[in-house]
Amino acid sequence: MSKQRLTISGAFCLVLLVAGLGFQAPEAHADGGVLNGQIVVDPLSGVAIDGYDAVSYFTEDTPLPGQPEFDFYWQGVPWYFASAANRDVFARAAQIYAPVFGGYGVMSLSRGYLSAGNPRLYAVLGGRLFLFHSQGNRDAFLVSPREAYLAAQEQWQILSPGLAAPGQ
Repeated sequence: MSKQRLTISGAFCLVLLVAGLGFQAPEAHADGGVLNGQIVVDPLSGVAIDGYDAVSYFTEDTPLPGQPEFDFYWQGVPWYFASAANRDVFARAAQIYAPVFGGYGVMSLSRGYLSAGNPRLYAVLGGRLFLFHSQGNRDAFLVSPREAYLAAQEQWQILSPGLAAPGQ
């Protein structure tokens, strides 16, 4: 995705917030922030969000790849970071920086099925990180984020109990 596309998308997200569409970020939960703990991991490495630095989504123009030497285990899986500082920030407030629904595609989830979110297709909205399976899903979410999030929340309650927790 080009820098121009990200800037336009970011401006669109800001317009949605300023327009008062009533979107509120999901609340952090006492169990660590990702409801019942299922995290999407890379099937080969076992690393969360394909090794991208979760904090960098909030602090940089584009997410940075993490490095294995700056790892942190949270909810039973390793997370990589671009720096020790970002690792330490995540360690203090992982539920804020981790993707909503453990990294499952929020729009797919709102439609009733699970698909791994792509860490390169994302939106930061309401102070939370959302991942998407496809660009089309991302675009659809940005049209009506509040409704999509609420539908995803309902489906998560139905679908997530069947997911194995990390390490099971």
